[in-house]
Amino acid sequence: MKRFWTAVAVTPDCGVALDGRPVRTPGRAMLLLPTAALAEAVADEWRAVGDTLDPRAMPLTGLANAAVDRIAPDPASFAAGLARYGESDLLCYRAENPPELVARQTAAWDPVLAWARRRYDVHVETVAGIMHRPQPAATLTRLGEAVGSQDAWTLAALAPLVTLAGSVLLGLALVEGAIAPDAAWVAAHVDEDWQAELWGVDPLAQDRRAHRRREFDAAISFLRLSRS
Repeated sequence: MKRFWTAVAVTPDCGVALDGRPVRTPGRAMLLLPTAALAEAVADEWRAVGDTLDPRAMPLTGLANAAVDRIAPDPASFAAGLARYGESDLLCYRAENPPELVARQTAAWDPVLAWARRRYDVHVETVAGIMHRPQPAATLTRLGEAVGSQDAWTLAALAPLVTLAGSVLLGLALVEGAIAPDAAWVAAHVDEDWQAELWGVDPLAQDRRAHRRREFDAAISFLRLSRS
């Protein structure tokens, strides 16, 4: 799409207008944001568009569209799908060796597991190796309730955080402020960083990681701004 507008403004109802016309989602709903701060950040993405609109350069707009079109109509179903990551959470599958990697995983992951156990009063099973070990039904229920209690805007941010990290526990810890974003990113990449130290950095893998980090940072910004 070629840029067809000149002026971008935030409307009193926290919408975004292009030359006075309201921005709509791909589903043709009005794009109304939950806070003025998020509306202004989305407006800034539209202001930054050059001659041609590139959705990849507008992550906050994309997350807002998802919240309105995909999540808000049925947040319970969306949350249930996201909560399934708890069945095979990254933090539950530990290396058997070498000891240095085991120690890194313990240092990065055990504090999050301890927080989750306290916060949700659950037992979380861990296993050495990659063979699947089911989590207790009560644990999955409680984690599902924790995800399901979030509103559509939080779920829109939580989805990329969980999928990028491979961990619903890290995602919930981020949502509740129990871990800093940089620490969560490091925790999600303990194994990858270990392999890079052993075998060197693959430039293609490095590019993919940089792309994932941009998506991660956008989700963190979206989460913060939707609550500002």
